[in-house]
Amino acid sequence: MRKLILVMSMSLCSMAPALAQVSIGVNMPGISIGINVPTYPQLVPVPGYPVYYAPQLNTNYFFYDGMYWVYDQDNWYASEWYNGPWEFVPPEAVPLFVLRVPVRYYRRPPPYFHAWSASAPPRWGEHWGPAWETRRSGWNNWNRSAVPAPAPLPAYQGQYAGNRYPRVEQQQMLQSQNYRYRPHDAEVQRQYQSRQAQATQPSAPPQYRGDQAQGGHPPSSRQGQDDARARGSQRHDPTASNAQPLPPQSPVAAPPAQARPPQVREQQAQQKQPPNARPQQPPPRPPQEAQQQGQQQAQQQAQQQQRAQQQAQQHQAQQQRAAQQSQARPAAAHPQGEPKPQPREQVAAQHEPPQNRGQEKKEQKEPKEQGK
Repeated sequence: MRKLILVMSMSLCSMAPALAQVSIGVNMPGISIGINVPTYPQLVPVPGYPVYYAPQLNTNYFFYDGMYWVYDQDNWYASEWYNGPWEFVPPEAVPLFVLRVPVRYYRRPPPYFHAWSASAPPRWGEHWGPAWETRRSGWNNWNRSAVPAPAPLPAYQGQYAGNRYPRVEQQQMLQSQNYRYRPHDAEVQRQYQSRQAQATQPSAPPQYRGDQAQGGHPPSSRQGQDDARARGSQRHDPTASNAQPLPPQSPVAAPPAQARPPQVREQQAQQKQPPNARPQQPPPRPPQEAQQQGQQQAQQQAQQQQRAQQQAQQHQAQQQRAAQQSQARPAAAHPQGEPKPQPREQVAAQHEPPQNRGQEKKEQKEPKEQGK
């Protein structure tokens, strides 16, 4: 009896991790579904369908419209690379041409497929119920003469096998560089756009990733509130070593008073003061204008000093020229036979006008006649 209890407990413990893995496989994007494709698989077109399948793999593996599709454990998964990571696709979002592939091309069909015709597609309406069949009404009615051409295979991925298989953040870059094809099917376009959006979003923080790895679910709301309270207490704690002042939360914050120019501060101060308290004299000039005026005055003084120096230099040059001219003149030599200078009266008489000279001559003649 004890052995039976031990066996049952061990079986229950072994079943718990398996159930956890299944729940993670359904809820988490970029999951591992237990399929390992070490090298690029050989893909063969399904006759009459724009779909490829992998005959050498022991799994239900297809390629359609630029993406890989896998049916495993009653679930559909999709990926842009041949070995994942795979993402869960709900039954309502699986492309119609993938659903139309006949049963014989499923390399690992589930047991309920054996009762169906190998040349016909699986009876998805019976399997998923009338609600799904109502949403996807007429999913198997299509014009076989207007089948679209199959998408080109991304054969470049064959270069990345084993240890060279790229990480998730590298796959998007390599895909955009080497594979220019874009999906045409509406359902595939939605899947492709959702993956493009996930690639542009930042990765989750380490704590969130750890919670996902443990249970496949994000942290609880209570834990998020506790973290927010802890962060808030750290912000308001003045003794915290890493505490930093937070910016104001208002949508439009006014600039600090120090960042405003002096003119604006003076105008605002004057507007706040009552009319009686305002001074009658004009406000002092701003520092910029005072500084400019001081510079102008200094320039004027420097110009005046420069002019005074130029004038002093000119005056000094004139004096030097006069001294040189006086030294260059020779001293007048007076010879022995040189006549003596005439008296001033004679000189003045020589310079008198002729009329005065005639009167003097008449006066000299009159006394002589009187003497006779």
